[in-house]
Amino acid sequence: MSDERELIADRERKVSEIRAAGHNPYANGFRPTSTARSIHDWFASGADREHPPQGTDKEGRLSVAGRIVAIRSFGKAAFAKLRDRTGEIQVWVKLDVVGEQVFGLWKLVERGDFVGVEGLSSLLTKTKAGEDSVVADRVHILTKATRPLPEKWHGLQDMEIRYRQRYLDLVTNPEVLEVFRKRTQIVRHLRRFLDERDFVEVETPMMHTLLGGAAARPFRTHHNALALDLCLRIAPELHLKRLVVGGFDRVYEIGRNFRNEGLSRQHNPEFTMLEFYQAYATYEDLMVLTQQLLTELAREICGGTQITYQGQAIDLGRWERIPLKDAIIAAVAAGKLPKGLERPMLDDEAALLGWVAGSGVLDRKDELSAELPKCETHGHRVGALFDYAGEQALPQDRPVFVVDYPAETSPLSRRNDAEPGKVDRFELFIVGREHANAFSELNDPVDQRARFQRQVEAKARGAEEAMDYDEDYCRALEYGLPPTAGEGIGVDRLVMLLADQPSIRDVILFPLMRPE
Repeated sequence: MSDERELIADRERKVSEIRAAGHNPYANGFRPTSTARSIHDWFASGADREHPPQGTDKEGRLSVAGRIVAIRSFGKAAFAKLRDRTGEIQVWVKLDVVGEQVFGLWKLVERGDFVGVEGLSSLLTKTKAGEDSVVADRVHILTKATRPLPEKWHGLQDMEIRYRQRYLDLVTNPEVLEVFRKRTQIVRHLRRFLDERDFVEVETPMMHTLLGGAAARPFRTHHNALALDLCLRIAPELHLKRLVVGGFDRVYEIGRNFRNEGLSRQHNPEFTMLEFYQAYATYEDLMVLTQQLLTELAREICGGTQITYQGQAIDLGRWERIPLKDAIIAAVAAGKLPKGLERPMLDDEAALLGWVAGSGVLDRKDELSAELPKCETHGHRVGALFDYAGEQALPQDRPVFVVDYPAETSPLSRRNDAEPGKVDRFELFIVGREHANAFSELNDPVDQRARFQRQVEAKARGAEEAMDYDEDYCRALEYGLPPTAGEGIGVDRLVMLLADQPSIRDVILFPLMRPE
């Protein structure tokens, strides 16, 4: 720490020297005419002197600006790498070109500083080392950095500092910058895909008076002017479906949701969700749409449907559908659940209760053993077996649509016409991780009221994640919701997959951290 303080003090002295020389170490108004990429492109296309790089003026001059990420001095000359939004370009500062006064000013420049450089396009050169270079005849110090960057060869490795000081992570680890550029590409593609299919993007409230749209614990806040207790939204679902009632047949929103839950490599309390609704469609239609969306996205972002995530090969051109109860039986075969559980028992409440009591599953001291005693219905027990064991038994090398969910676990989903104990719903899993949740929407107001009432009763018994009774939403259904299917896709997890990042914190610019 003392060494760092000495380096900071040295840089602060140089700030004073720059001012003493009559220059502003925090200057403004410099406008570069060219970029690193435009100069590299010019060299790559043949370096035609008759057609200088983009940004060259009538006098044959151009300028670049950026942060110095590397610098080497050789007495009467110096080389520096400048990084701008498009990449890195080398500048060559020579005493006999810029003069003693400017070269003396240049000696006060260090790695981390921002500078602007001007030069003649006719003097653009490729050095003996093969570096495309701008020969400077004017130099401008734009921002003097008074805190030194981490040592350049190893970059910033400490994950705690990387997440807390993302600005420093981006400067010292260029590959991190590329992850977030890729995130922007992904979000742009999602919008374009839906816009091309006549979906309309909207914005709905982030502060709700009622808890609804998903099963989760909320963050709570208070509106002083209205003396109103509110919660940050856990999902935009009920507002978006109100818009379908109102005539937005195809509608979507990309925005933040907030769930007051734990943190993990897959979970962040504040996360981004794409949620969309399509009238006159079913969950079957959305399976087709989702497969098309992710296949196109993989081709655009990754160059094809064969990708690798953390060493696991995945074929995004090969999709499978698996009933939820089949996944549970696969978990038994894989040793994720005790033996003795057979497929017919998942349709028989008494048989399943007998297996739970005699299998030893309640003695394992894990999440499943803690959850099963809380389950009040057969459907919730089946759902818990899938959540804590069946998910782990799903294929890892291809996307899987899990279907045939129990009605009790899906309070907003439409019941299956042939089997009312199930709902028309799917969840999409890739590498064992949920990426999307979709269903044909419940549009029967009587059924919806009954399900809301059961949620209220569950909450009274201590179920913290149960929804509130939303009377206005039921009233909206009474005006008529057309047959509709809706889906939510976790954007952060999608970026993790396509950018091959191990933790959700690696794809969120500023993840939530405890105070230092």
